[in-house]
Amino acid sequence: MTLPSRGSVQLALPLELPAGARQDLFLVGPSNEAAVHHLDHWPTWPVRAALLVGPRKSGRTLLARSFAARSGGMIADDAERWGETDLFHAWNRAQAEERPLLIVADAPPPLWRIGLPDLRSRIGATPVLRLEAPDDLLIDTLLQYLFDRKELVAAPDLVRWLARRVERSHLAVLRIVEALEEDAMLRSTRRLTIPTARAALSDSPLLLDRLL
Repeated sequence: MTLPSRGSVQLALPLELPAGARQDLFLVGPSNEAAVHHLDHWPTWPVRAALLVGPRKSGRTLLARSFAARSGGMIADDAERWGETDLFHAWNRAQAEERPLLIVADAPPPLWRIGLPDLRSRIGATPVLRLEAPDDLLIDTLLQYLFDRKELVAAPDLVRWLARRVERSHLAVLRIVEALEEDAMLRSTRRLTIPTARAALSDSPLLLDRLL
């Protein structure tokens, strides 16, 4: 499935990208496909709103922008930082105009504390879509995608080696690639190998097993 929107593309796994690919992509795998499926079927929503929750760097803002471009809907990104009255009126406006509202937050209530009773009741009636921690397939593909974006040449055995050892989070994958990019710049080469990666990441807390 390929859905273009304002410079971003949503792709199903597996994914093959040329080196130097610069297009922003939202990668769909088992850990996020339920949320994507719900967004794809927004005309059938029981209420014209959904709450998208997930960790930072999980692609939630990119997914929200893609959804808004396709549906003509509205986004309330970082909703915890919105004024509660403003968010309450946005939810009501979405129902009145039959224009979908996607609320983006770190976590749903009760972790997200909402003081305004009317807003709390409306958020309570809003379906929650979750972007879970990346699964093994998504980590593997995300590593290769980030290497391609940064024009780093990584052999498939390095991608597999890292995918088995990196902490299971989107942020950890990004930080690992950034560390390897910095090391490659110091070595004046864009080529990555398991020995050079092992040396560069020897003290990294993001690897689950730093000895292998």
